[in-house]
Amino acid sequence: MAHPGDRIRAAREKRRWTQDQLASAAGISKGFLSDIENDKRNISSESALKIADALGISLDYLLRGETGRREEERTPVSIPPELSEAAEALGLSYRDTLMLLDAHRAVVARRSARQQQPPTAEEWKKLHHAIRAVYSDASEPEE
Repeated sequence: MAHPGDRIRAAREKRRWTQDQLASAAGISKGFLSDIENDKRNISSESALKIADALGISLDYLLRGETGRREEERTPVSIPPELSEAAEALGLSYRDTLMLLDAHRAVVARRSARQQQPPTAEEWKKLHHAIRAVYSDASEPEE
């Protein structure tokens, strides 16, 4: 039975990438990647997300081999340097950083079709704090 490491290796080889190239693109170590591909270690959800994004494959395919519909290659996620700087300063996980990026894209898409300047690191931090404030207020019980 195929495991996630088999699918990672197949996708990596399809791209003609070495383990070094994938490890660098996903921000993980080559040794960890090798262990995953050889079914010596389990993969965490955060590592799976990083690898899937780097390879342009879905998590469903990576983890379960399911495509639902024809597996199409996706464009790997590109995190703007300003967001990366803000995420590091805020101590955000990769998952939280992606959620902040998606939230920003949703707001910009609803605001205007015109081209916007990329946000600065400080603007990313303000957006993060605004989202946290909304969700922390929503979790407090009403009196």
